[in-house]
Amino acid sequence: MTVRIEREGHVATVVHSRPEARNAMDPESAEALVRAFAELDADPDTRAIVFWGEGGAFCAGWDLKYAQAFTDPVRFQHEIVAGLAFPASGASPRGPMGPSRLEMSKPLIAAIEGPAVAGGMELALWCDVRVMAEDAYFGVYCRRWGIPLIDGGTVRLPRLVGQGRALEIVMTGRKVEAEEALRIGLCEKLVPKGDARRAAESLAHEIVRFPQGAMLADRASVIAGHGLPVREALMREWNRGVHTIAAEGAAGAGRFATGKGRGGDFSDI
Repeated sequence: MTVRIEREGHVATVVHSRPEARNAMDPESAEALVRAFAELDADPDTRAIVFWGEGGAFCAGWDLKYAQAFTDPVRFQHEIVAGLAFPASGASPRGPMGPSRLEMSKPLIAAIEGPAVAGGMELALWCDVRVMAEDAYFGVYCRRWGIPLIDGGTVRLPRLVGQGRALEIVMTGRKVEAEEALRIGLCEKLVPKGDARRAAESLAHEIVRFPQGAMLADRASVIAGHGLPVREALMREWNRGVHTIAAEGAAGAGRFATGKGRGGDFSDI
């Protein structure tokens, strides 16, 4: 098994384990990752998910050993174009790298050690938050082989770092080291080498201890509001948020009134 799920309380970690290939993606792993993330998104006991590549690499992109389908016109049309194209129904098939087209309803944190390049970078961009080891790095390394970004990289990268910077990174295919990634907003947290999984899981546990309805409503509003006119985004924020106030807000205010959280101490809320 190249993909497994490990759990601790309400936090689940999806582990991709092909260390001999620096966790480059093969068809079996892509399918297994889709199944794992879909399972966790539907699991009511899972509140946050960490995505980690075992063995010192997040993901080195698509395993080019399986790219022979690109050179056979019949296989290319059947396996790549027809198999992964968006159908007229509007449903989202799996991405070439696996889960990159899933719309997750729960917080998703990438724990990045070593390379997250080409399609591996796209998988990291798919996550809500990226925790990077100090020696980890991104890069559109598929630029060297004439392979475009087709797992969301051209969509998500400019939303994180801006169009001009995204274009420079995409067109040059250069290495983006962790320190630069933090500076330009391509990752949210930098940790010592070997500590990315622990730090990502710690962040996940911090998130899951809060009342979930309000947190999930805010998360959904941030994601769905991107690119909308301000008035429409504000209306959607209101419609999502107001329904959670009666369910969670009143109870939370009651806890505060009894002394919880006073003086900025949120260790017991």
